[in-house]
Amino acid sequence: MQVILLEDVEKVGLRGEVVDVARGYARNFLLPRKLAETATSGRVAELQKRSEQRARQEASTFEQARDLAAVLEKAELRFEVKAGPTGSLFGSVTATDLADEIWKVAKVRVDRRKIGIGDPIKKIGRYEVPVELFTDVTVDVKTLVIPEGGELPPDEPEVSDTEEPEAPPEDEATDGIAPPEGRGDAEAHDRREADAPAVDSEPT
Repeated sequence: MQVILLEDVEKVGLRGEVVDVARGYARNFLLPRKLAETATSGRVAELQKRSEQRARQEASTFEQARDLAAVLEKAELRFEVKAGPTGSLFGSVTATDLADEIWKVAKVRVDRRKIGIGDPIKKIGRYEVPVELFTDVTVDVKTLVIPEGGELPPDEPEVSDTEEPEAPPEDEATDGIAPPEGRGDAEAHDRREADAPAVDSEPT
C-alpha cells in the first residue's frame, strides 16, 4: 500500500515521501496516528511539483555551494525540546527538522537526504551536523538540542576511553597517608617480635 508520510518515520522514510508499506501497518499505525495519508494521484503530483521547486533553490554549482557553506558555517540551529532528567528526548530531532530550521535561520535550502545525522537525535547536547551541499562541498552546522525551559550544561573536557587512572605510589599507605620516615620499619620490627613464640629461659 502506498502512503505519503506526514512526518519522518524512523526506518520508513522522511516527511513528504511516497513509500510502500504493509496495509495493516498503514491502517493500524501510520494512518490513525496521522503519520501518513493515503497516496492519491492528485497529492503525489502536488508533492512532486513542490519537490521540483525546492530543488531549484538548492545549490546547482560548486561555487554556489561554497557560498552557501560560508553562510552555514556561521549559523546555529537551536531546538528546545521536552526531555527527561537523563537528557533523553520525548521524541527526536530528525533530518527534516534540521532542513526546515536551516531554511528558517539561514534561508538555505538543503536536501534532507544529504544531512548526515544517521539516526534521529534523541539526546540533548551540542552537535556538529554534516550537510552536503554539492559534490566535495560539505559543511558542519552547529546544532544545539536544549531541554525545554532550560539550558545545556557547560562544556566538559573530553576524557579518552583508553586513559587509565594514575596508580598510587607503592609505598603509600592504604588510607592515603604515608607513614613518617623510619616508622614503618620500626613498626614492622615490633610486630615481628610480638608475633614470635615465647621461649622459657633455662636455669643456669
